[in-house]
Amino acid sequence: MTIALDRPQKTRSAQIREKLGYPIIDTDVHTQEFEPAVLDYLEQVGGTALVERFKENLPGSSRFKWYKQTWEERFAYRSNRPNWWGRPTKNTLNLATISLPKLLHERLQEAGTDFAVVYPNLATMAPNIGNEEMRRAVCRAVNHYHADIFRPYSDRLTPIAAIPLHTPEEGIEELEYAVNVLGLKAIQIPGYVRRPIPAFEKYGKEVANEVVWIDNFGLDSQYDYDPFWAKCVELKVVPTTHASSQGWTTQRSVTNAQYNHINHFAFAAEALCKSLFFGGVTRRFPQLKFAFLEGGSAWGASLYADIIWHWETRNKQHLLSNNNPAIIDKEALVELYTRYGGELVDGRLD
Repeated sequence: MTIALDRPQKTRSAQIREKLGYPIIDTDVHTQEFEPAVLDYLEQVGGTALVERFKENLPGSSRFKWYKQTWEERFAYRSNRPNWWGRPTKNTLNLATISLPKLLHERLQEAGTDFAVVYPNLATMAPNIGNEEMRRAVCRAVNHYHADIFRPYSDRLTPIAAIPLHTPEEGIEELEYAVNVLGLKAIQIPGYVRRPIPAFEKYGKEVANEVVWIDNFGLDSQYDYDPFWAKCVELKVVPTTHASSQGWTTQRSVTNAQYNHINHFAFAAEALCKSLFFGGVTRRFPQLKFAFLEGGSAWGASLYADIIWHWETRNKQHLLSNNNPAIIDKEALVELYTRYGGELVDGRLD
């Protein structure tokens, strides 16, 4: 059977691109892995038993526990409602394009794009898998898969490497393999690791899984990630993140998925950025660049202004000169309270 695929001769995006005097690089083109092929790669890395475990507990599936709960359970656990139907099913051509590198490569100019960095969906979630064996095997498998299927189209497409970062050691190992062995040029790290708060672990696994803190690899991190940042500098790669904050306290509506979705990338990006800055990572590695995907730029402008404002009003010299309790003129203060306090302070100034 032959399917006629109607393709526009020249899209509006392509027409705009022709008027520009510079190339257009899309840094966040999403694709969808072809699962049967990914499972073949995973079997080569981790074996058949691991593949079966993977199929039973797909990355991100915990987000969809909402659908298996009653309304009473949803409110009891404050389960955040996830999004649904995220694929472009009306346009069959687009649906196929997100999974087939050859077709994506052929159609890239229709979008007015000269070069694209590809962010596959499974790969963005792989570094967040809790089980270490599964996490590292899936990252290795999807990196192999994407390196292979996009290699023939490297003139215009380059996929990211999924780098796990529960510890700096596992991050360094996969980073070196992805760059030195697979030849990948772009990397994606998780925006954070959810770690249990030790004081609550005594209440059991169910409580420990909910009572967590967000480790953003910089400020107050559980590990020293400087060796990983140093390796990024050595290998000349830019750590990028595509992290979600859905399920955090401000993105945890039981009933409204859009409440949880709006700004969730921006909130996660801001948290990581603040941690890197206040943890001194940007000071110790001034040549290292970071990229925060799909959260817009408004949060960055706001954070930049907030950091400057806090420095101007909360730096050490300003506090010593203006906020130090030792410089209070107590006699003048008592006189003002006496003169203007009236019955409110009468007999209580001592």
